[in-house]
Amino acid sequence: MAAGGAGAGWGWSRPRGWRGLPAAGARRGGMVARGLRALRGALRAIAAAGRRFSTRPARAPAMDYQDTIRTLNTLQTNASFLEQVKRERGDPQAQLEAMRGFLERSGLKVEDLDRLNIIHVTGTKGKGSVCAFTECILRSYGLKTGFYSSPHLVQVRERIRINGQPISKDLFSKYFWLVYNRLEETKDPACASMPAYFRFLTIMAFHVFLQEKVDLAVVEVGIGGAYDCTNIIRAPVVCGVSSLGIDHTSILGDTMEKIAWQKGGIFKPGVPAFTVAQPEGPLEVLRDRAQERECPLYLCPELDAFEGDNQVLELGLAGAHQRSNAALALQLARTWLQLRGCRGLGELKEVPSGTELVGRLVPLAPTFRPTDAMIQGLRDTEWLGRTQVLPRGPVTWYLDGAHTTSSIQACVRWFRQAALNQDKPHDGSEVRVLLFNATGDRDTAALLKLLVPCHFDYAVFCPNFTEVSMASNVDQQNFNVTLETALTRCLENQQTWTRLLEEKAGQDPWLSAPLRAGGLLQPAPARGTLLLVPPAPRPLNSPALVFPCLAQALRWVAQGRDPHLAAPTATGAHHPAASSGAVLLQEAAAIRVLVTGSLHLVGGVLRLLDPALSQ
Repeated sequence: MAAGGAGAGWGWSRPRGWRGLPAAGARRGGMVARGLRALRGALRAIAAAGRRFSTRPARAPAMDYQDTIRTLNTLQTNASFLEQVKRERGDPQAQLEAMRGFLERSGLKVEDLDRLNIIHVTGTKGKGSVCAFTECILRSYGLKTGFYSSPHLVQVRERIRINGQPISKDLFSKYFWLVYNRLEETKDPACASMPAYFRFLTIMAFHVFLQEKVDLAVVEVGIGGAYDCTNIIRAPVVCGVSSLGIDHTSILGDTMEKIAWQKGGIFKPGVPAFTVAQPEGPLEVLRDRAQERECPLYLCPELDAFEGDNQVLELGLAGAHQRSNAALALQLARTWLQLRGCRGLGELKEVPSGTELVGRLVPLAPTFRPTDAMIQGLRDTEWLGRTQVLPRGPVTWYLDGAHTTSSIQACVRWFRQAALNQDKPHDGSEVRVLLFNATGDRDTAALLKLLVPCHFDYAVFCPNFTEVSMASNVDQQNFNVTLETALTRCLENQQTWTRLLEEKAGQDPWLSAPLRAGGLLQPAPARGTLLLVPPAPRPLNSPALVFPCLAQALRWVAQGRDPHLAAPTATGAHHPAASSGAVLLQEAAAIRVLVTGSLHLVGGVLRLLDPALSQ
């Protein structure tokens, strides 16, 4: 990962004293410290060299929109806000009352939200996909839909959609300043004058949906449920709970049961709710929460139950795990249509007598024959960054924002089916690359361990920043994470990956491979794929690289073979692993790249691979 060269891990001139990253066998603290010193020197070299690392530039958005986003970003107090949430966890009313106060100061009352005919969805995994399926089904009925989700991938306006499309920059700016100015005019010195980033966008979304007169709004919970700021919704039409897992433990609790308690906080009296198959403990908690709140809760049958007469439902989102999300979406959409008086939905199939509660904590919802509009909605659903494939000639990008252990497991199953089962090139020269990052309090080692069986030839770690300087990309600025903090984590991930490979192989995975001319090696039986020996006096311990930004990482992986990415610069010294790896990537017939671990990482990659998303 030294400076320059087609095989460089960086792409800038070599700074004085730069010797590359330390071997993976070094002590953890020393490795990270030395790695950071090297990175700082390289970053200074970038600053001196200007903006050479940029990929093809996108057209700069209008200044008024940029000013809007810059002002919005001043509300980025997420880290401190999460600390406040933890302090107030014992008094959820304090948080919800604060949210109601902000809403009223903006010119709305909680009762106004009743007019939005809301579908409220929570869960750990797949809640965004459930929302996307549900919104697309209802849009297929000709309804004007609103959809509020988080986080955004490329532009913040993706969070607020009408009829499946992000609202325009002009509309975003219009409603932003409407809400912002009203809050400024009504600020109280005794209280916070502005809500935090996510709270502000939630209030803004309500204004957009009401004034643009949507027929319904699909609202995805941010974190948890009980204390989430979307939970000021008092009368949704129907609620959904997607698959539960371990995430945001510092806020929601460290067991599935505690997390289920939080998720069940969105249940409302008399409002039907649906969930998918859950482990017994969390499902029991959901049942108890529903009973406390006098909410009728039902368990969704599997999607197979909707596929009678040899009919296989086609889903717009790939991966077997999307089938349960689609089943939940069908129940949410049909229940909404039924309660809003829609005709022509067909008859519900009776649940066989005596099976409702046999061995079940929650009654099974009846199935039905999906209508043509439902079938079309499932087929037409798009949700960027989730089990998404971008073929670019010899380079194929596989994007999935999985960031929990169970979602990474689902991602691995999808990737193996989508990529590893494909026909291998005749000469065997296929290279597999992992591009990974994780944020927050997640157990990175546990996530990486699940990815080892995919047999990647290289693991690349970098922060979620598209470029080292994010000044020109206000939509993806994050004031709560410094570059040095992010790079420290990347170096730790690099070391973890090296250790996992060594544990799996029982020896240094580089030592046994024979060198062949051109830098390519014969397939190694132990891993079933190509291995690389760097041209160094002693072999490196791990095929793992760290880059300071996504632009540099993608350029090294693609080696000029993706038309949307410039080739790495050709000056300077070569770090052995990056240099030799570049030869392998240049000569391979197929390069398969899995990008996972963080939706923010996936969003940054999408911005660089598809510049149109930034327009």
